Amino acid sequence: MAITHRIISPTSSHSTIHEWESIIGEQIRSARIANDLDQTTLAANANVSVGALSNLERGKGSSLSTVIAVVRALGRTDWLGSLAPPVEVSPLQLLRNSRRAPRRVRGRRSVAAPDVDL
Repeated sequence: MAITHRIISPTSSHSTIHEWESIIGEQIRSARIANDLDQTTLAANANVSVGALSNLERGKGSSLSTVIAVVRALGRTDWLGSLAPPVEVSPLQLLRNSRRAPRRVRGRRSVAAPDVDL
């Protein structure tokens, strides 16, 4: 049986949460089948219920804990790494650096009348 994978490009714009749940569920199911695992075995390896795994695969909603447990049991922690890439530059530091240095306000110089001796 051929396994089909839906390719998600980084610029894909899926407008609903349900679409993302379905795509992630399809990826989980494909990985499970590719590893020759049934739902009962994968659920036991991930320490989640078969119902929770079934819901995840069908895109019917799942907790983040379930997603992480199943992905780890599949040996695909690289998927998790792509969700949370390391931050190399602090967003707060970028904001601080983008602010202009305060400009000094100089008062008008008054020109004093020259002292005249008469």
